[in-house]
Amino acid sequence: MPKRKDLKKILIIGSGPIAIGQACEFDYSGVQACKALMAEGFEVILVNSNPATIMTDAHLATRVYIEPLTIAFVSKILEKEKPDAVIASLGGQTALNLALSLDKTGIFKKLNIELLGSSIELIQLTEDRAKFDKALKTVGARSIKNFMVRSFVEGMEKIKTLEFPVILRPNYTLGGGGGGLCHSLEEYKLKLASALHESPSSEVLVEPSIYGWKEFELEIMRDSQGTFVVVCSIENLDPCGIHTGDSITVAPQQTLSDFAYQQMRTEAYKIIDYLGLESGGANIQFAVNPNTGERVVIEVNPRVSRSSALASKATGFPIAKIAALLAVGYTLNEIPNDITKTTLSCYEPALDYVVVKVPYFNFNKFAGALDELSTQMKSVGEAMGVGRTFQEALQSALLSLEEYPEAFPEVIFSKKKLARPSSNRIYHIAQAFREGLSVREVYQSTYVTPWFLDQIQNLVDVEKEIKEAGISSKHPFTKDSKQANSIILKAKRKGFSDFTLAKLLEGTELNTTKKIQQYRWKNNIHPGCFNIDTCAGEFFSSTPYYYLSYWGEGDKGKGLQSIKDFIVMIGGGPNRIGQSIEFDYNCVKTLKALQKENKKIVMLNSNPETVSTDYDTADCLFFLPLLEEHTSELFYLLKPQSFVYQCGGQTALNLAEPLGKFCKPLGSSISTLKNTEDRKFFKEICHQLGLNISKSKMVSCAEEALGFVSTITYPVICRPSYVLGGKRMRVVHNDKELSQYFLKYKEHISKNNLCLVDQFLENALELDVDLIVGTDWSFLVGIMEHIEFAGVHSGDSMSILPPQRLKKAMCDKVEAISKQLATALGVQGFLNIQLAIKDNTIYILEANPRTSRSLPFMTKAIGGNTMDLGAKALLGHDKKNLSTDLLNTSWRDIKHVCIKALIFPFNKFSGVDTVLGPEMKSTGEVMGRGKTFSEALFKAFEAAYIKLPKSGEVFLSLRDKDKNKMLTPIKKLQNLGYTLSATRGTAQFLIDKGIQNVLFVNKITEPKPHCIDRIRSQKIQLVINTPSGQELHSSGRGIRRSCIEYSVPCITEDSVAEVITLALEYKNKNIFDVYPL
Repeated sequence: MPKRKDLKKILIIGSGPIAIGQACEFDYSGVQACKALMAEGFEVILVNSNPATIMTDAHLATRVYIEPLTIAFVSKILEKEKPDAVIASLGGQTALNLALSLDKTGIFKKLNIELLGSSIELIQLTEDRAKFDKALKTVGARSIKNFMVRSFVEGMEKIKTLEFPVILRPNYTLGGGGGGLCHSLEEYKLKLASALHESPSSEVLVEPSIYGWKEFELEIMRDSQGTFVVVCSIENLDPCGIHTGDSITVAPQQTLSDFAYQQMRTEAYKIIDYLGLESGGANIQFAVNPNTGERVVIEVNPRVSRSSALASKATGFPIAKIAALLAVGYTLNEIPNDITKTTLSCYEPALDYVVVKVPYFNFNKFAGALDELSTQMKSVGEAMGVGRTFQEALQSALLSLEEYPEAFPEVIFSKKKLARPSSNRIYHIAQAFREGLSVREVYQSTYVTPWFLDQIQNLVDVEKEIKEAGISSKHPFTKDSKQANSIILKAKRKGFSDFTLAKLLEGTELNTTKKIQQYRWKNNIHPGCFNIDTCAGEFFSSTPYYYLSYWGEGDKGKGLQSIKDFIVMIGGGPNRIGQSIEFDYNCVKTLKALQKENKKIVMLNSNPETVSTDYDTADCLFFLPLLEEHTSELFYLLKPQSFVYQCGGQTALNLAEPLGKFCKPLGSSISTLKNTEDRKFFKEICHQLGLNISKSKMVSCAEEALGFVSTITYPVICRPSYVLGGKRMRVVHNDKELSQYFLKYKEHISKNNLCLVDQFLENALELDVDLIVGTDWSFLVGIMEHIEFAGVHSGDSMSILPPQRLKKAMCDKVEAISKQLATALGVQGFLNIQLAIKDNTIYILEANPRTSRSLPFMTKAIGGNTMDLGAKALLGHDKKNLSTDLLNTSWRDIKHVCIKALIFPFNKFSGVDTVLGPEMKSTGEVMGRGKTFSEALFKAFEAAYIKLPKSGEVFLSLRDKDKNKMLTPIKKLQNLGYTLSATRGTAQFLIDKGIQNVLFVNKITEPKPHCIDRIRSQKIQLVINTPSGQELHSSGRGIRRSCIEYSVPCITEDSVAEVITLALEYKNKNIFDVYPL
């Protein structure tokens, strides 16, 4: 049936900031939906709070609102826009929960708005476990025996009917938030209280643990005519009990018999049909008992999910786009297949390759975090590997994490580590086979399906085979023998990297990565290009979407034959803290701008969540590890005209030099890049220009550091070379801390990998400046002023555009200095400069000749075609060839104040402190946009889900140096009607300064009831705790953790505490507005 004529205006709810459990896969979904609906002539309204997304670009929809995803703000937009319908099934759990809440207010009924895709009834049916279980029973499907609890007392009573271990699953949470495995009654008591608090509806499902069962997912589509398609089957390598987002997953499923799979497929159809999914996509999760074959349904997600993005990239089937078209009336047999152009979407995809997804973890960012996996998701990103076999795909995916130059590095083995699910257990599995354990023994420790273990054991056997060939007296690696070629080709077909081969052949002539590559190339051992085409080669694929494999020549890149003089865009790889969706935005927007200049672009990436890896973003797409070996093979094969390294973060920068041997990069030369990263050269340039730079020295050991520090004063900041997101950066305050720092990181600091030690500018105001630099022109995108003072990583600091504390004269000076430095460095293209101002003196902290994390935010704030200008700079356009419109857009002219606030994953890592420092910890960002600083600040806190109280008790615990400057905001809090409480020292100080009626509260170390008791009992609504060095490891830490566990806002930076009163004052006015871009 054709699209509905009664719908004119549709509002799409986005997923908000990047968080664990909900990453940029929903930007991909939203972009697909917006493009599809706009192409069909609908008026599309988009609301999302995340400025780093492609979907919040003004041109992607008729109108775009970057506003908080709360009932109040979205209701305001609904009343203003009065759409005919809303789609909430493309914005993850956030959008579904918001749709349910909006429905309860009656606004959909009041404005006669229809919810497309997943109905309210369907959402409630899949989330209400009693109703869901009844539905399953009706169609003959089984669920796990369970019960729902709505209070602690009820939970303690009902647990008597189950045996431990049990699993807790809070309703309506993201990434299994608040849930977990309980082995004992004591553990159950602790986790139940937390789970009830975490659930928006205070409902927790309790069920027996099925840890060790096999887990499967089916991604399905259904249209209004009842046509049912399984887009992709996915099998978890890890057993049930580990969140599917943290599990290694494989598509298509590998270990079910065809009969068992068809039974599962039939059951999925019956479930979806009975639940009432009229049109759209859904994700169904099953568990299968490996001993009996018994099958149970874990859950149904009636929306585009995390797995939908993986399934889309694995098959080439655009789930979100088709879900949007189905929602407006189309049927599957009316929607053409974009890959083949000749088949329809009612055909199920067929795969002649294997796809493996491996999660990316950042436990190393959180001191004290327990690296243990359970039902609560903890990974921050993922990488996808594609191969002709499971082994090839698995090793490709593991290499794509960019953690090691080999898929299975050797680790110190212990059976305890093998048995404990962790971020690196896959390495311990391989190590177990190296140590001689059998498949049966490894299975008994891990419950990983024996078929997968057999595959990994075989890889270890091949390692031994190569080693033995290398040490044999008759080894063939000293000449070009057929045996050598055979062994190397066999290893490459199984996914082994050149680094691994060189390591295994260390006793031969081929004992370095470079020698292995030279040998392969001399003997013509190269990978071929293979299509991802939805049809296993049964139909011609008109879309060049590829992966590399050593199992033959493939189609030799036939889809590229029509593309001449193309440019390669290097992506950012898996999401991780410090390199996330912002860099995908930079890649896509620059790519699109280059296409406007009539350039053909080949996109390289390994991240299935992103817009950049959509098959129709670039002219050609390759999924491969972003490592020197794999990208060099592609450059050797394709011989591109040029490449762009400035948009993919540190990953792309690391590849610039090796790929520069094949062709020149667009924009800044390799020598410019190296000079900018060379701290000695950078220092000399700054001195020549008369620019201030803090005293610093590159050192290789503690002795050199101590020698240098003796010539200056503490504190100092230690910055290792070539790191991402401030990794291993620390502020140190004395010789003891400095010595401990170098002892802790001795493996990462050496003469070949120096550490910069420079004087720390305490209480300095930090700035982020982004520029676009042409051959004879430069354009300053904006100056972002940090709210937190120096010492907090720029990616973790709240920031403002335009600056609020800087005077115009200082802004002019910053702009002049930035452009002066850009010219001196010889940059062409993008440049990010970080500066600090202390005592009215400007200091240069660092410069990066690439796009930045802050660029998407600035682009949304100022409007205009910033990235179009960036593309022209990369291509070397002179000023005379530029449109004056492009150069005349100025950050000084924006009519709104824009504030960036951050999202932190502290609630996922128990025991981790929340104090910020020079190492980045945030996963995502939001924008608060208002006509005044106060309005923008209020919106930023709302968008970041920081629940500022309208009234109640504010608890204060301040370090001595902050007490005087906090007097004014504390008086304002009291004037606004808040009750003040404080630890004895802070309270006495306030009373002495004339602030009366301050309630004394005991510290943790003092008798109960103390401050944490008041937080737990919800008597405190806001905490301001600025910790001293000693408090970082004592009572202050306990206060901050309690705030995380009981969702009480906790401010740890005095600069944020000073401005929060403005947001509280604005909130109490109950007046706000919403503004489209």
